[in-house]
Amino acid sequence: MSVNETELRSPELRPELQPELQLVVLISGRGSNAMAILDAIEQQRLHAKIRLCAVIADGSIEHPPAGLVGMAERGIDTAQIDPGSHASRAGFEQALTEAIQSYRPDLIALAGFMRVLSADFVERFAGRIVNIHPSLLPRYRGLNTHQRAIDAGDKMHGASVHWVTAELDGGPVIARAELSIQPDDTADRLAARVLTQEHRLYPACLALLAQNGVSNQHDSSSQPFAQNWLLDRDFDDTGRVLAAADRAQH
Repeated sequence: MSVNETELRSPELRPELQPELQLVVLISGRGSNAMAILDAIEQQRLHAKIRLCAVIADGSIEHPPAGLVGMAERGIDTAQIDPGSHASRAGFEQALTEAIQSYRPDLIALAGFMRVLSADFVERFAGRIVNIHPSLLPRYRGLNTHQRAIDAGDKMHGASVHWVTAELDGGPVIARAELSIQPDDTADRLAARVLTQEHRLYPACLALLAQNGVSNQHDSSSQPFAQNWLLDRDFDDTGRVLAAADRAQH
């Protein structure tokens, strides 16, 4: 779906004059998307001001995920919530909530956070949680997206950033990155190429959100910009909205 030019808006203020978006990222593993976000922020590549306040992970305290260790080494605040130390899912989510709220974030980004969150948790942060998923949603929610796209004979594949709702991978899509599936693609080869696009898409999409503000509702109609933006067509990997002439070249 193409995006109407009137639905796209660049920030009225230059990035250095915009309010700084406070971000918390949740991870479960190596945290490559979280690292890509931090790289973009530290290298001042984004068309917005974002502060990565903290990275929070789940899992056993005795075995912290590589992504959490890497973030700590780079001077980012980290926290780990061990589900095994809580008697119930509600207890785990309460501890996670308290850890998140201690940083007073404007936005929470799930970046390879593999735990399904309850409807109560999602509603608590309504309109302030986003996720990146390795498919062109709504196709291929859940796991094994790359093999499923190959098996279906799809010509295009990619990644989507979407609002998190109680429905797994079912929230409104904000933006996508697309690529062509090659005849010799395996699931692993395709996954690696999609991951490269994720590392461009996620920071850029967060910059779009920082520019346009974050609402308090999941419903996309309450958000101040259109759904289904496409990377390199409607915005670039700095989060800068492309003018009509720029989009015509893509």
